[in-house]
Amino acid sequence: MYYKGANMLHTLRQLIEDDELWRQILRGLNKDFYHQTVTSKQIEDYLSEKTGKDLSAFFNQYLRTTMIPKLEYKLDEEEITYRYTNIVEDFDMPIRVFVNENEQWIFPNAEWKTEKLEGNDMTLDKNFYILAEKL
Repeated sequence: MYYKGANMLHTLRQLIEDDELWRQILRGLNKDFYHQTVTSKQIEDYLSEKTGKDLSAFFNQYLRTTMIPKLEYKLDEEEITYRYTNIVEDFDMPIRVFVNENEQWIFPNAEWKTEKLEGNDMTLDKNFYILAEKL
C-alpha cells in the first residue's frame, strides 16, 4: 500500500492539468506550513482552495477508504456507456481517455451515462489511479 499516496497525488496532478500550478501548490505547502504540525483537513482545504475545486469526495475516496474506484464501460459504435463502482458518495472524478489518439474527457459517477465518441478506438489514460473493466 505504500504506492497509494504517490498514486493519489499523481492523479490529483492530472486533474489540475497545470504543472506550473501544481509546482506552486507544492512549494506553497512547504512555505505556508513551514515547521508546523498540520492536520489532514488543513492540507485538504489548502489543496481545494489553491486548485479552485471541491476535492472533499476525492479525499474521502482515496484517504478514508481502501477502495479503488472502478470504471465500468461499454463501447458501441462511436458511443460509450460508463459509470463508477466501488466509490464513496458524491465521487465523480473526470477521466481522460484517448479516442483514436485524440484526448477526450469523460465525467463518470455512480449513475450510468452514455455519450458519443469521436471514433471507436478508446484507451484510458493510465495516469489516473482507478481500475477499469470493459463490459
